[in-house]
Amino acid sequence: MNYKHIYTGLTRISDLQTKEFDIKKLDRTFWKTGDYVVCKIVKKGNDSFKIELPTGRLRGVMGGETLVGVLGERHATLVATGTWKVVQDDGIMHVLTAGGLLGRLTSKSVYVHEMTIIEYIGHVVRNGEKITMNHFVKSVPQQEFKTPVVLFVGTSMSAGKTTSARIVTNIFNMAGYKVVGAKLTGAGRYKDILTLKDVGANAVFDFVDAGLPSTICDKQVYLRKVNHLKNLISKVNADVAVIEIGSSPLEPYNGDLAIESIKESIKCTILSASDPYAVVGIIEAFNIKPDIVSGISTNTLAGRELVEKLCKVVALNLIDSETTPVLKNILSKTLGFDLK
Repeated sequence: MNYKHIYTGLTRISDLQTKEFDIKKLDRTFWKTGDYVVCKIVKKGNDSFKIELPTGRLRGVMGGETLVGVLGERHATLVATGTWKVVQDDGIMHVLTAGGLLGRLTSKSVYVHEMTIIEYIGHVVRNGEKITMNHFVKSVPQQEFKTPVVLFVGTSMSAGKTTSARIVTNIFNMAGYKVVGAKLTGAGRYKDILTLKDVGANAVFDFVDAGLPSTICDKQVYLRKVNHLKNLISKVNADVAVIEIGSSPLEPYNGDLAIESIKESIKCTILSASDPYAVVGIIEAFNIKPDIVSGISTNTLAGRELVEKLCKVVALNLIDSETTPVLKNILSKTLGFDLK
């Protein structure tokens, strides 16, 4: 294991931790999304900030340390936005996600602490060729996507999608069904799909496995990548796929394309909402009527009543175990499973 650098979560599909590489500074005209780069931590920023490692564990950082991350873009409504495309000649960037998504900050919420500042040292190269995430994408046979899907969509980031997906995955696992978990859009972190693995998913995948640091990219590129993910999911031959669309389908992460690509297999849709009125927006924007609304909007009786009044859909606070029998009943009816 090479401990000269901090290897961020987005290196998890690579062999950079175990095989030697060189570092070469490249002119910005040669930079692309998905490039592996080495940067020095100039200013740590928030004292509590930690980097996600390829295992999913978190590690503290110090000024002067170097990390290996990936050039990419983030456009988070509640946290921060940034991209490598606006990096200046000084090579100063920011750690845009704990997973190692790197670019220059363009905006952030006033509630977010100062972000970690880094300085570009150079690209990861071997035999004079820069190394990218695409170098480590494993080939998989093309096959028809037939796995029944429980889809988790949110009105925004941090609305409760992953928590709901974890609860549902556990229900399937306890009933003896083979589950595959996947996250088709968002900005690269490992923790979301690892939580599904922790509660019994037989296999987990996300867009990082397809070579994307985030799913802000050209639509044609994304369609190729989501097809690769569908092939990975199909190869597991699971009884059910628990699939999350990161952030909201209205954000620039290609969530609309992701939903369209699997719509024929969607049996049940669970919408995690930050507030009841946001449920109306998603339903109208995508003509999606969820089977269940959960998330922050259902934390109180007032929220649940308003969701059901506005949208005529079942509102359940899935964290409350008293809702489990109703949840099991809806899942059984939509998928044809016996979850008693």
